[in-house]
Amino acid sequence: MCTKHGVFKLGSEIFSVKNPLTIAEIGTSHNGSIERALKLIDAAAEAGARAVKFQIVYADEILHPNTGYVDLPTGRIPLYERFKSLEVPISFYKELAEYSRAKKLLFSASPFGLRSAAELAELKPDFIKIASPELNYVQLLKYCAKVNFPMILSSGVSLLKDIEKALNVLRSENKNLSLALLHCITSYPAPEKEYNVSVIKNLSRIFDIACGVSDHSLDPVLVPALTLASGGFIIEKHICLSRKESGLDDPVALEPEMFKKMCSTLKALSKKTDGGIIEHLKNLNYSLELINEVIGSGEKRLSQAESKNYGRTNRSIHYMHDLKKGDVISGEDIAILRTEKILSPGETPDMFDDFIGAVLQRAVKSGEGLLMEDFLIRK
Repeated sequence: MCTKHGVFKLGSEIFSVKNPLTIAEIGTSHNGSIERALKLIDAAAEAGARAVKFQIVYADEILHPNTGYVDLPTGRIPLYERFKSLEVPISFYKELAEYSRAKKLLFSASPFGLRSAAELAELKPDFIKIASPELNYVQLLKYCAKVNFPMILSSGVSLLKDIEKALNVLRSENKNLSLALLHCITSYPAPEKEYNVSVIKNLSRIFDIACGVSDHSLDPVLVPALTLASGGFIIEKHICLSRKESGLDDPVALEPEMFKKMCSTLKALSKKTDGGIIEHLKNLNYSLELINEVIGSGEKRLSQAESKNYGRTNRSIHYMHDLKKGDVISGEDIAILRTEKILSPGETPDMFDDFIGAVLQRAVKSGEGLLMEDFLIRK
């Protein structure tokens, strides 16, 4: 477990600034191919990663079918259908977990709902990773706290109050839960200059928690190195075989040689002081002006790149089909989903049970966000 926010323990190994935890986020870059997934694990191991992380995707747990479209090399298709194409049986991840451990890598995945969380728990992951959009999904947080594996939370598109609420939910559910928090900018790619990595030190102090970064910037060194200088020691970055491949996150991932450069640099810098890390970056021709921009003010705030997505990429309650005035809401009529680009946001997940049995006072369309005003009787 984490103690005094200075270390993070997974199994028998303790991670700290002197022993950083590098996570190769493979996500869904395997595109459903076990052979490709194994190659990505090999690449992560050869690059020097300490852990690999996948995403257990069931489209119904994440998106409404009317969410919108994604542009792919093969054309423009519904985002929901793209997620459906990434669904694989849990035996797929069981094989990956076994292979990862044979390669001396820690194994983890992100669940996106109660089904994927239960299946992940069966695999006994070294830790569970909660992605930024699920930070407010209290039902998922409570379930994951109960199964009692170490948890790492990303905090993209969030404010201090959002992080505080999530941590309070987890700690009230399981006071002995091993927890860590990753600073993140939910933008693809994320601009290095907006990373404000000095906020890591403040988040660690405010919440008494081990911290690090989930880095979506394109540079393999700058944000990870300054994370170490800011007291963070968990560094997660996407890995791919090639940025030209068709995985959803491949364009912002590190290719194997770039990931290896990150890992070797972090290993060397873990022995240096904060000032020594900055001097090292200057010697690599990063300007002091750029370094200071990346370090930032230390104030927790939404970055410019992600601010427009606040309230949209996280979870809210949505209608699953058209309903008419006078209909009584059941659990099949609504779901806790990501709003994404084109749907309207609904009320927060913690209010889900409050609307079961409620009577609609207006007709609603499938995909709309559920709002309190839908149930108010108008005079």
